[in-house]
Amino acid sequence: MKSAPRAAFSSAGPRRTWMAAFPFLVVIMTLGGLYAEVAGRLPDPLAGHFDGGRANGFSSAPGFLAGCLAVLLVLGVGSGLLVRLRGHAPEVPWLIAASWATAAGIGYSICRTLLANVDVADAAAVREPQWQTAVGLGVALLAGALGRLLAGAAPLPPRRAAAATPRLDLPDGTTAGWSRTISSPPLVVLGVALLGAGLVLGVLAGWLSAAGLLFGGAACLPLASVRVTVDRHGLSLSPAMLPCRVRLRRIPLERIAEAGSRRVACFAEFGGWGYRLRAGGSGLVLRSGEGIVVRLTNGKEFVVTVDDAATAAALLNTYTDRARARQGG
Repeated sequence: MKSAPRAAFSSAGPRRTWMAAFPFLVVIMTLGGLYAEVAGRLPDPLAGHFDGGRANGFSSAPGFLAGCLAVLLVLGVGSGLLVRLRGHAPEVPWLIAASWATAAGIGYSICRTLLANVDVADAAAVREPQWQTAVGLGVALLAGALGRLLAGAAPLPPRRAAAATPRLDLPDGTTAGWSRTISSPPLVVLGVALLGAGLVLGVLAGWLSAAGLLFGGAACLPLASVRVTVDRHGLSLSPAMLPCRVRLRRIPLERIAEAGSRRVACFAEFGGWGYRLRAGGSGLVLRSGEGIVVRLTNGKEFVVTVDDAATAAALLNTYTDRARARQGG
């Protein structure tokens, strides 16, 4: 009975291990073929590093090739080992996507550097247009999306049932509200770091080069601290860091079948922090721990990790019962 899981791991593990390492092998072979084609047309030394589009680092052509191949080999082996060690963890498909994005981004940068040096007499005259950075980012994102698609879905752990939640005893005609704020310090740090790095890069190298960092920071910060509210309208989530009233998600009472609470395992169930999607539902998970579990009328589930989740679920059930009674009357 115990051998079946081991057999499943041995059949799935190597496939995903090679899937993570595969893009680095492709880049290594592509780089080798490109170098063989243009080696006789490269200056010595060649321009290998740029700052603001101007060459500021030089090396011999064989040294540049050897260094690049070493980096790609280490990253490829490391990516494969990491995926192998994680086995069937939910985050494995995203690790594979990151491997594909990294390999494509680095490979594009190396190849464009070689091509920029072709038939140049003086390496100091080599220039790298700023728009190439944006193209490289686009190539990396497309490759990452392809890797995520090919990786497929990770096996999900069995869902734990939400605890039965009583209704709050509210007299007819009275209303109550419940609100809590849940924050994720790692996402706050990440968002601030991305915005700061983007501003610095934008000043030094141009705003087009910094667009990816600025977008990442702007996407992280609204999710880093969220106010969860339950009232007579339903469940709503709003960014606590924004002064204006913007909702990330609102679930009206007519879409709620029942609410409950249970302990949520952030990485085991959703593969990380933030607004997450999974088979049969979605959720805002900023940490592991107590959470509201809302079963929707379409059969799907929405989860949000927050303190005092049992009280919120009980109040939500009370308002849902009232809404059904009104419709029935």
